[in-house]
Amino acid sequence: MIARYTRPEMGRIWSDENKFRAWLEVELAASETLAERGEIPAEAARLLRQHARFDVARILEIEREVKHDVIAFTTAISESMAAAGYAEASRWFHYGLTSNDVVDTAQGVLVAQASELLLKGVDQLLEVLKRRAFEFKDAVQVGRTHGVHAEPITFGLKLALWYDDMRANRRRLAAAAEDMKVGKMSGAVGTFGHLSPEAEEAICARLGLKAAPISSQVISRERHAHYLSAIALMGATLEKIALEVRHLQRTEVREAQEPFTAGQKGSSAMPHKMNPVTSEQICGLARVLRANVQAAFENIALWHERDISHSSVERVILPDSTILLDYLLAKTIWLVDKMPVYVERMRRNVELTKGLIFSGQLLLDLAAAGMLREKAYKIVQAHALKAWQEEGDFRAAIENDPDVQAVLTPEQIAHSFSLERQLKNVDRIFQRVFGPE
Repeated sequence: MIARYTRPEMGRIWSDENKFRAWLEVELAASETLAERGEIPAEAARLLRQHARFDVARILEIEREVKHDVIAFTTAISESMAAAGYAEASRWFHYGLTSNDVVDTAQGVLVAQASELLLKGVDQLLEVLKRRAFEFKDAVQVGRTHGVHAEPITFGLKLALWYDDMRANRRRLAAAAEDMKVGKMSGAVGTFGHLSPEAEEAICARLGLKAAPISSQVISRERHAHYLSAIALMGATLEKIALEVRHLQRTEVREAQEPFTAGQKGSSAMPHKMNPVTSEQICGLARVLRANVQAAFENIALWHERDISHSSVERVILPDSTILLDYLLAKTIWLVDKMPVYVERMRRNVELTKGLIFSGQLLLDLAAAGMLREKAYKIVQAHALKAWQEEGDFRAAIENDPDVQAVLTPEQIAHSFSLERQLKNVDRIFQRVFGPE
């Protein structure tokens, strides 16, 4: 991922330095476990732990010649052992292992590190969403369906919905991340030709992983597709939040907007512009996360016990997806936390259509008072369309309609246009989402 979208902590996880450190830790865990089981000399394992070192530049230099990254890595480790005067101990480095025993198992370690960081970001966003949901719990806003005014809501309900969506996304991501915490030491075709299943379990446990119940030369890639799907799904929710902010920022709506910081400029040509550039960036980058899922699904089908068509893909999509989600979470936290909200403008927009948004309640009240539903619908719709086309006062027209007056008292009509009645269950919804306060 380009530096523009890479935050330092997540970037370090996917650096070559950290990757090779994870490979070394897998190798040392294998050596120490095999030593404990009496399968290699204990002194060799001790010396490897004490003296095995690597230099990224040297590994890459060797790889340019041998065209194999794991061989370049093991060669560089052997050189470091020789330089320390313990070349003999390096005979037991990578003992009984094949390349993907190291690569796939280390990948489980790296994904666990990345997932821990992502889940911290999700928790921070949940905190912000909850705080702002309660801040605007009673801020009346018009609900929109098909982009058109529908019935009243509150802005807090919108935030509470995002909170609930993100809470579900967190469960999904945590489950997928846990499913990725696996390793394998089953050899070149998964038959444990050189190490035992018991050794594999012990090595993986040492690394904080579970042993895959069965593998070929590689761990089945359904796990990876699931993990990247959970990431993309979370990205889609972040896009949903950003897309809503973009709509609410439109000049003719102007109920909320993306923060505009001191010194920021929105347009090279129009000094008045305050464009929702971060929200648009969130929406755009969420597409990349979804595109990576397609590549992850393509990685599932490999030739026989393994080919490497998945390997090059994963060098891109695993770092890029976790780096991007980390970035998008940080941007969305900033967006929601600092977002200016214009409660008075929301109220004016509720009143913009002079009662049209209460047509559904009025229809029910007329039917409940004894008017046939088809007649009630015809009366309400006729007044609604006239008010819409002529920008008239829907409520006044209803109050003066003799057919309505015949079944509803003025007090009952006023009750049909009551915001409090429409929003009487807001507290109940909040209790369902957040629990009792």
